[in-house]
Amino acid sequence: MKQIKWREKSSRVWREWAKPLLTILLITGAFRSAIADWNDVPTGSMKPTILEGDRIFVNKLAYDLKIPFTTVHLTAWADPKRGDIIVFFSPSDGVRLVKRVVGLPGDEIELRDNQLLVNGKQATYRPLGEQISNQIRAEERSSYRFAAEEIEQGSHPVMSTPRLSALRSFTALKVPADSYFVMGDNRDNSKDSRYIGCIPRGKIVGQAKTVVLSVDPGNHYVPRWERFFSALP
Repeated sequence: MKQIKWREKSSRVWREWAKPLLTILLITGAFRSAIADWNDVPTGSMKPTILEGDRIFVNKLAYDLKIPFTTVHLTAWADPKRGDIIVFFSPSDGVRLVKRVVGLPGDEIELRDNQLLVNGKQATYRPLGEQISNQIRAEERSSYRFAAEEIEQGSHPVMSTPRLSALRSFTALKVPADSYFVMGDNRDNSKDSRYIGCIPRGKIVGQAKTVVLSVDPGNHYVPRWERFFSALP
């Protein structure tokens, strides 16, 4: 009799609590896997565009539709463009990274003393507005050199750190078909295509365009309200 009552109670708990909860978790997981997600940024490889402590919104439908919980593409309707900030799985170790696309399939990419060349044409560098550079701690700013890098019609912030040892030059290389050359906006402190190679199309998770929220890990995780729901340049 006790065993029957226990089974009845277990069945009731499953129907009333466990099954609905599991359904919600599956739906939420599928949504985050195939449609939209967020990505916490623990490093400064995309400074001054993205800061440590930012949480960015990732649009997983920006380029294609995948089967939930997999990287299998069902259909594609767009490809990453030069200047897009993408989230992808590193081909070297599978870690999820955030970088900017600078080279498209078939492009020739070259770097000369941190000056980027695309298909033989050198990018244009102009002074970066203080609105962006001032979001970095005042005591750190003197260590960096800031600029707005313009390639074709697009412009985005970049910075360098002269005191660091970094790969600032490489000879021209051709981006393979169905792959992309990515770099961090923090040019001297980024593990990007200079080190891990070009990113296959199938490794791309989605596009990042917005900072959803932001906290300052160097100041007791105080919210940086001015960065909440701000667009990424």
